[in-house]
Amino acid sequence: MLLTIKQLQVKYGDQTALQINSPISFGKGERIGVIGSNGAGKTTLVKAILGLTNYDGRIITDLQPEQMAAHMQSNAYVTTMPIRRIMEMVLDTRVKENKELQELIDFFEFGNCLSKRFPALSGGQKQKFTIIMIMMQKAELTFYDEVTSGLDFETRQKLMEKMVEWYRGKEDSLVIVSHYYEELEQLADKILLLDRGRVVAFGRTDELFRTYCGDAIFILDNNRVNCSLTKEFRTLRSPNHLLAVSCRDREEEKRLLTILVNHRVNFKRSNSDIEIMSINARERFYAQGENR
Repeated sequence: MLLTIKQLQVKYGDQTALQINSPISFGKGERIGVIGSNGAGKTTLVKAILGLTNYDGRIITDLQPEQMAAHMQSNAYVTTMPIRRIMEMVLDTRVKENKELQELIDFFEFGNCLSKRFPALSGGQKQKFTIIMIMMQKAELTFYDEVTSGLDFETRQKLMEKMVEWYRGKEDSLVIVSHYYEELEQLADKILLLDRGRVVAFGRTDELFRTYCGDAIFILDNNRVNCSLTKEFRTLRSPNHLLAVSCRDREEEKRLLTILVNHRVNFKRSNSDIEIMSINARERFYAQGENR
């Protein structure tokens, strides 16, 4: 394992921002998605692992600080010199002499930004710049904290597509903090769900989905007709405008599918919806009064 958290407590004054009691481990090559609402403890966890905030407990790792890289929510750079110069100074290399750096610049279509100064970059360009700088560190463990936060939908989609494409087939170990469920569905193979500083669930995405949602779910509009059509099936907690119907096995799925198709109901089938899984994991966590 790259890193194991045996116990961890982070307090800001009298307030406990993060409390982890059961062991959590990050393995080599794993992509861990960390999700939770604002104030759940996501960024606090990253800062504790990086040694940027005080904590009580044990974080066990053989990694040195220089073997970890982090993209934090707020990144600032010198504003008085071109991006190319900043890049070369921080990375201690020359763009024209470094083929790996050139590859990243071309991959993220960043070449026309090298002569600009940081304040002149758009939000998406600023994120691309920081991502390139992080990737060039070739760290054993890389953290991305809300890498697409503040970007418009189209820019966010394009940037995430680039990241997914770049890491496809590679064995990089990543911890991705995000409140966008669809991003984690694309990048993460394990999920750490936090809420109010507590661990609600942790494990492989597919296993968590089966635990909290079943074999598959059908998502449709929440209206009187659809509720009547699916009344014999188990429904899950979901956003109010949606109806999430759970299927335990293929036979149940076939029955539901036949009903929906015969009544010309629009639906989405999923066996990986992290949003629905998270909602139901939180409900079970608090219903059972767990304290992990």
